[in-house]
Amino acid sequence: MNPVELSITIARPREEVFEYLADIANHPEFTDHFLTHWHLTREQSYGRGAGARFMVTAPLQRFNWADVTLSEVESPRRIVELGRTGKFNRIRLFAEYVLDPAPGGGTRVSFRTETDPSLPTDRLMESFGLRRWVRRNYTRALRRLRAILEDGEQRGERATVAPG
Repeated sequence: MNPVELSITIARPREEVFEYLADIANHPEFTDHFLTHWHLTREQSYGRGAGARFMVTAPLQRFNWADVTLSEVESPRRIVELGRTGKFNRIRLFAEYVLDPAPGGGTRVSFRTETDPSLPTDRLMESFGLRRWVRRNYTRALRRLRAILEDGEQRGERATVAPG
């Protein structure tokens, strides 16, 4: 899938926004409308190496589990998530949050995500409106992120380590 790039300005200090995003257990709080059943892949949910597994509720997707790991965490500017999804986890995922100072003491959050399907059949499945679906849902997620950080709006549940 071609990259989806979005941005939003949050009226909170950059360090506060970074601390929230660097804890992957917080991500279900603003993405639970399209990414569900979150479970941490290790006990430590903050910083480099923290990861989670979740279900993507995209239409027409038969293999909808994905996992991501925070691979680069450059305080307070950048967070990179790498992961895999699809059948046999053969589709690579990339997501990046870049935090820049905004006028008035706020933070401009730039978000970018893309996938790299390995087979023609995977590319075909992504061609059925997945990019538009991803853009719509991450736009809503960034608005929810802003509402949580600025207004203390109702948060969803945090991810936890899977029982077992």
